[in-house]
Amino acid sequence: MKKEFAGGLIVGLMILLIGLTACIPPPPIKPIKIGVIGPMEFIHGEHHWCGAILAMEEINEAGGISVEGVRRPIELVKVDSNEILSISDATAAMKKAITVDKVDFVIGGFEIMAALAMQDIAMDYKKIWLGCGVAVSEMCRRVGRDYERYKYWFRLGPVNSLNIGNANILILKMIGDKVKEELGIEKPRVAIMAEEAAWVDQFGLIEFLQNQIPTLGMEIIGVWRPSPIATDVTPELMAIKAAGAHIIFFAAMGPVGIAYGKQWGELQIPAASLGIHLEAMKGGFWEATEGKGNYITYWNTIARVEMTPKTIPFYNKFVRRFGEHPFITACTYDAIYILKEAIEKAGTLEPDSMVLELEKIDYLGAYGRIKFTERGFYQCGREVPHDLSWGPGYATTVGIQWQDGEPKCVWPWEWEGITYKGTVKYKLPPWVVEYWKG
Repeated sequence: MKKEFAGGLIVGLMILLIGLTACIPPPPIKPIKIGVIGPMEFIHGEHHWCGAILAMEEINEAGGISVEGVRRPIELVKVDSNEILSISDATAAMKKAITVDKVDFVIGGFEIMAALAMQDIAMDYKKIWLGCGVAVSEMCRRVGRDYERYKYWFRLGPVNSLNIGNANILILKMIGDKVKEELGIEKPRVAIMAEEAAWVDQFGLIEFLQNQIPTLGMEIIGVWRPSPIATDVTPELMAIKAAGAHIIFFAAMGPVGIAYGKQWGELQIPAASLGIHLEAMKGGFWEATEGKGNYITYWNTIARVEMTPKTIPFYNKFVRRFGEHPFITACTYDAIYILKEAIEKAGTLEPDSMVLELEKIDYLGAYGRIKFTERGFYQCGREVPHDLSWGPGYATTVGIQWQDGEPKCVWPWEWEGITYKGTVKYKLPPWVVEYWKG
């Protein structure tokens, strides 16, 4: 009897144990943590976050990222770098994201000097960082000079500063050809108006323009440097008019872009305008200039045209969700999809394995075809691996003109066979035509 009782007790306990085990939930699946770093109080950081949110939601709704047969969700960590105002805040934010928040990857960044400092911290921890806003070439040159240390950095967007300059020269050529053909002007005169800011000098923008513009059969009539926060640029604009400019190359990231756009239109300065115009990239530019910014043209990274099959769906979704046109930094959307592809091919989050997969990435994103330059790729005599490939068939960037309240893509226009579906022809402002033909 005792043996039977003991045997029954053991069987009962085993059944109870099995039942209890069956009731214990499996351990939670560890999410993949992606730090989205940027100046979150500004549009640059805000759109870093918005682009990342859209990608995270889409990927998680589809089941997450597959790692060794386990589908893991994405968790985003918002990292306010405050980098536009403080380099020390930026470096502290990067370090906290890595050491306290324990992010697996980093995407984002914008301000040049802060990004260079943050890059060193990310590399100290062998943390993969996809840049989504920093254009300075130095970050990829570091990869070329010291590959083992800096190989964890990749620039996803925008293209580097030299290629931004090259794209702007092509847009300028298009406008110059229009001036020559429509106005009958043999040698258009160009005024350079660039804000007095460090990025202009760091990029060597004015020297670049001074070297390139004469090769287009145009002449430079002067350089004007207003303050980035100027609220009145009438003196500069009237001086440019008096000098007889047919075209103004305008470059500014500060709020002076609003004053310029509004006063250029109010005064009907008889010179077409193009350039690197951050305020014009914003959806509120039309209202901010009270419609006076009509016909302003600017370089950008994305437009509502078929750059790829993904561009218009992303663009429309972004506008519906956030009520704004996606800024250059919203390429975090593509960054997260690229991380997903690289993780799934590597089968691990281990950084050295990820580097090998990222180096092979050839991805058709919303912002264009994304492929990183290889080791041994040189530009201006310097090796620049892990940079965003630029040119026909790759990421091209775009030229956009405000036309009657809408930002319209006007370039590329028949550039080595490329004209994106939805692109429209560039228009000279009617008062420019009237002034020079009247």
